[in-house]
Amino acid sequence: MDIDKLFKAPKYPVGGIKRKMPDNPTPEMLKRMRMDNEDENAAVVNVSNGSNGTPRDKGKARAVTIEDAVDEDMQESFAPGGDADYFAEEDDEGRFFGGGLTSEQKEILNIFDNASGDAQPPNMDELSITGIRKTLLKFERAVNKNQDQRSKYPDDPTKFIESEADLDGAIKSLLPLAQVPTLAYPELIRSNTVVLLVGLLSHENADIVIDVVEVFHELTDEDVGGEDAEEEDEEGSGEALKSLIEALLENSILELLVENLKRLNEEEEADRQGVFHILGTFENVLSFNPSLATDLVSKTSLLPWLLDRIQAKKFDENRGYAAEILSILLQDNPPNREVLGQKDGIEVFLKVLSQYRKRDPSDGDEAEFMENVFDSLCSALSIPSNKQLFIQAEGPDLMVLMMKEKLQARSRAIKTLDFAMSGPAGTASCEAFIEALGLKTLFPIFMGKGTKKKSSTSVLPASEDTTHILGIISSLFSNIASDTPERIRLLAKFVENSYEKVDRLLEIRDNAKTRLRAADKSIEEQKKALVDEGEEVSPDDETSWYLQRLDGGLYTLQSVDYILAWVAMEDDGIRTHLLQMLGRKNQSLRDIVATLQIYQENVDEEESGDGPSQKIILQSLIEALDEK
Repeated sequence: MDIDKLFKAPKYPVGGIKRKMPDNPTPEMLKRMRMDNEDENAAVVNVSNGSNGTPRDKGKARAVTIEDAVDEDMQESFAPGGDADYFAEEDDEGRFFGGGLTSEQKEILNIFDNASGDAQPPNMDELSITGIRKTLLKFERAVNKNQDQRSKYPDDPTKFIESEADLDGAIKSLLPLAQVPTLAYPELIRSNTVVLLVGLLSHENADIVIDVVEVFHELTDEDVGGEDAEEEDEEGSGEALKSLIEALLENSILELLVENLKRLNEEEEADRQGVFHILGTFENVLSFNPSLATDLVSKTSLLPWLLDRIQAKKFDENRGYAAEILSILLQDNPPNREVLGQKDGIEVFLKVLSQYRKRDPSDGDEAEFMENVFDSLCSALSIPSNKQLFIQAEGPDLMVLMMKEKLQARSRAIKTLDFAMSGPAGTASCEAFIEALGLKTLFPIFMGKGTKKKSSTSVLPASEDTTHILGIISSLFSNIASDTPERIRLLAKFVENSYEKVDRLLEIRDNAKTRLRAADKSIEEQKKALVDEGEEVSPDDETSWYLQRLDGGLYTLQSVDYILAWVAMEDDGIRTHLLQMLGRKNQSLRDIVATLQIYQENVDEEESGDGPSQKIILQSLIEALDEK
């Protein structure tokens, strides 16, 4: 092997053609180099022109110079692996800047860097008070110029298209202001920018409106100021956000946003984004002030729009967002629930949910959509008039059909029936449930047939399904009249198969008592800590401890003992079996009575409907068990 050939000198010296600047160039040398450059560029233009003298790509063509030719030849011949940086110059200490990567590898890395990198952060000078004022002034001028040109040339878009582009940029320049709310938001209000922004919601160009709603969505986000803001900054940001939202509300922002929902066409991607930003703004405002939900429903046409939007055949992000906003509007808001019933909302919910009778949601987003619609329906069913509408729309029948299928909707259907059948106003729903053969479907689920059995020693909380099933059974005993065929069918379920339903109730009861003992131990430790600190137990402390006991198993225990009290009172065979099973654990009906007394002491007296209140029913059960 000829070693000399392997290390043959390059065809052209690396630095032979390139100009190098002396350490101290004279003015004459600089001038001469500039003139040489101009001559070279003139030659390049002639080379790049076509045969007729017309430039092929004027202003864009890159001239091929001798220097380029040398570099390309060198890279093709000598760069190992085609490393794009192989011939990069070294620094003063001789360190090499090349990365050892091919041009293709470097291009791939650049693509990933560009994809993963965020947009360049705004210049901090622009987020100073001076920079903010300059930005707002530029925005105001852009608005005025566009309005002026549109009024002068209403029928000639070419006259105002440039000002519209400037306005678009000026609006987007407001987005970074969300990073400095304590500085920017007072200026937005003081400079009248809020009024100008709200006014642009009526702009003739829908793209301008979409830009504005994006700004509103960004500025009203509850996390304005950044996630890393300190506690003092968060307090200042909260006050600034409050002032901004109040200023927006004074300028009828909610009504104008709702009007634009009807204006935008979601077949277009930009308009679809605009709808998303409007819904996001509603969520931000409601998160700041939940009481505004009543105004949104009573003073705008948002509710009908949302009901119509969730009925779309194709699922998309905005359909899911509409269901989420509906859920927020109905949460803890009886007036909105009543309006929903008047707008046929119960029937709409059932129609939307019926598609999940035979199939599961296709993905997590659609599953969340289904959950939100179920939650909205449950919220609405707290209103007695809506329970009647639920029956008229055959809601109990649909829920029973869903319970038969082992799909995601089954658990939500059980929860919905619990809400529909609760309280004296749920009597008609209880009767409709039994007529729809709901007992035949409910009790196999209660017994866990077809599901994996859990260890009998498990002390986990009762499942959500079990909790709601207990609620349904409790409502059936409370609302179904005595000596009716429906009542007899209900009792018969606890007698069949050697009282297996009673045994299942006792199993749940033992689990709940075990959990409750652990909760009581924790509460005793809290009480002891208060005493050691010399503090007195307040009513708030007592309320907190009772809630802890409910979460710790007392709620489940109360539901089970309520049902056991009913069956023991009405059927001698069940009572004998119950006493026998309790006796094996040194317990008696007195333990059930003790639970019911705690239940009665804490239950609300106010009940709607024509039937007896829960407090009266509990008192009757306590007296009946005491006699036995």
